[in-house]
Amino acid sequence: MSVSMDARLRGHDGKSEIPEFIMTTTPLRLPAEWEPQSAVLLAWPHAGTDWAARLDAVEDTCATLIAAISHFETAIVCAPDAEIGAHAAECLRDAGADLARVRFVGIPYDDTWLRDSGPIILLDGNGRPVLLDFRFTGWGGKFEASLDDALVAGLIERGVFRRDAEHQRIDWALEGGAIESDGRGTILTTWRCLHQRHPDQSRARIEQTLRDSLSAGRVLWLDHGYLQGDDTDAHIDTLARFAPDDAIVFQACSDPDDPHYAELAAMRRELETLRTIEGKPYRLFDLPWPKPILDEGRRLAASYANYLIVNGAVLVPAYGDVVDAAAARTIELAHPGRKVVQIPCRPLIWQNGSLHCMTMQLPDGVLA
Repeated sequence: MSVSMDARLRGHDGKSEIPEFIMTTTPLRLPAEWEPQSAVLLAWPHAGTDWAARLDAVEDTCATLIAAISHFETAIVCAPDAEIGAHAAECLRDAGADLARVRFVGIPYDDTWLRDSGPIILLDGNGRPVLLDFRFTGWGGKFEASLDDALVAGLIERGVFRRDAEHQRIDWALEGGAIESDGRGTILTTWRCLHQRHPDQSRARIEQTLRDSLSAGRVLWLDHGYLQGDDTDAHIDTLARFAPDDAIVFQACSDPDDPHYAELAAMRRELETLRTIEGKPYRLFDLPWPKPILDEGRRLAASYANYLIVNGAVLVPAYGDVVDAAAARTIELAHPGRKVVQIPCRPLIWQNGSLHCMTMQLPDGVLA
């Protein structure tokens, strides 16, 4: 199904990275992930993606993930053609998904990490969405990304979103996994990632761009924290996550002999210095450290911080480690009142991401 699009597409004006936002009667804001959602957006892995060598394993994980989402809300699943869509539906049926809550969209894509190529959605005070469509460069030019860069416009053309949604194309590289929002105007991010994307720009300029484009009041920076095997250049969603009631959940390292130990300890000290809008310290929840997971000698980026919040639940990565259960309990404490569901994610980290990287939540009221 397609609908006429009344949103205006605004291009780069040659003077500023940030286009002028439309006039709204109420302020815009970037909702927190724990606020009500319409759906979660994903893309099905197939032989034309980088998953080809281990497709069976990642399909099983993806089916488990989508089935879990469908028990709480709608899953919108991108598939490049009808044959792959039908195969995906069969996998989801076998995984116990509620297919009444699964919607397929036929659209091409390069990769399945929709956290980074999907829309970042602002809401005005009346719940009307502004779909931010940042330039996607394949994580700084590491991978082909032309189809992924066109994904947001393609979803709009296919009638996924409300007719009155505003489409803002922004000629500035940013991925959804690089930012965290508390829903109250604070953005948390890492200097390592955004400096890599924009090496010719100062921190002040990058910060102003984030504030202008995301309608944010302030930006909190982390200068430390990374994971071996992570090709996103230290996305925040692998390291530290906002949680309700002024909390931050973060990936800690408890092994002094591990090469991550000093860097993640320095990140913790940075987190301890951060203050809420009211000037109070954040409540910190440290996640346990899994044992190294190697693939032909290459260390994989296993992070428990890469969890996904859905309506009424939190979906938590599991890596077959003895601390999986402890990680789930910590996340449950930080998100009280939500059911915790563990998702086996070892197949995902082979391609350097986990379940949050595979998904993009869509705030309540944004769908057609």
